[in-house]
Amino acid sequence: MDRTSISAADIIPMEDYAKDRKQRRTAMSAIKRDRRVSCGPDATFYFESYETMWHQVHEMLFIEKGGEAQIPDELSAYNPLIPKGKELVATLMFEIDDEVRRQAFLAGLGGVEETISIEFDGERVQGVPEEDVDRTTADGKASSVQFIHFPFTDAQIEKFKVPEQRVLLGIGHPKYGHIAVISEVTRQALAGDFS
Repeated sequence: MDRTSISAADIIPMEDYAKDRKQRRTAMSAIKRDRRVSCGPDATFYFESYETMWHQVHEMLFIEKGGEAQIPDELSAYNPLIPKGKELVATLMFEIDDEVRRQAFLAGLGGVEETISIEFDGERVQGVPEEDVDRTTADGKASSVQFIHFPFTDAQIEKFKVPEQRVLLGIGHPKYGHIAVISEVTRQALAGDFS
């Protein structure tokens, strides 16, 4: 089974999804908890997978009720965020509830998507922003949501998979420089994204 993309054949009928939705959401919360990394006070990385994107597509179909006609749009939106076997993919969210503070914070954060990396055992994997849209405006304002790919070499994958490997996730922007240590539970979960 291909775990790098969702096809229309992978979509279950909404009435079936609705029956199990509560249990599915509870199970997904547990999966997502092990794939979430806070970096500094305002940034959270949510590492995506086939499972998280399958869930997201079904949630969008359930909530928006667009039926069969909606499926192609959801697949084109979310399939790029499924790791393709030699990468990790994260949704980075700057989560600031206060609207005034959030706008001021994002206004000075342009280009943040170019400053993200993962480091371990002498290796540095530079994050590559998803190319769907430009997430920094011409006047230097960053979007509060960024999609980042981390392309790995085969050798880097092997090093990342070593048990208890110390892995650092960092944002190197001059106005938001923070590093987080990825927990062993999260490292193990992410190691499963490589094929």
